[in-house]
Amino acid sequence: MQDTTLQSPIAQDQIAQFETLRKLVDDLQIAMLTTVAADGTVISRPVQTLDFDADGVLWFATAASSDKAQEIRHNPHVGLGYADRRDNSYVSISGPARLVRDQARIDALWSPAMSIFFPQGKDDPDLSLIRVEIERAEYWNGPGTIVGKMLYLAAAAITGNPGVMNDNAVIEPKMMA
Repeated sequence: MQDTTLQSPIAQDQIAQFETLRKLVDDLQIAMLTTVAADGTVISRPVQTLDFDADGVLWFATAASSDKAQEIRHNPHVGLGYADRRDNSYVSISGPARLVRDQARIDALWSPAMSIFFPQGKDDPDLSLIRVEIERAEYWNGPGTIVGKMLYLAAAAITGNPGVMNDNAVIEPKMMA
């Protein structure tokens, strides 16, 4: 039986953009997580992306007793920035975060390298997960090779358009639903 559901080109473009976002995050792995301290100070620190799940949720590990965990409890809106200058790839994500203590998910995401931060292992009582729901994401993905960068500079100079060879998209998942 053939599916007769029509999907708009806009929805298809958004799905493709979301998959590009997923690939960039998978490739970049390390993000700068930005939180807001109780005094209003904006603080960023590196975190490793443990998962970008099928629901579009990002997962990170942290100590439940850490400053960043306190900051998320106080103000759950966070920012994530990923960058790779060599590949000319950049991602910005913002959305609500919350701390989750889900042992099954911790077991699934655990890697031996995490024991550096959690010496008691995956059963460490201070181990918590940060769950970030994407409210808005934007990515910039340009030519990464030296030849690609030279072509980019030439095309930008000829056209007067600095974004001529860049792939850029804004994604707001709630707008896709």
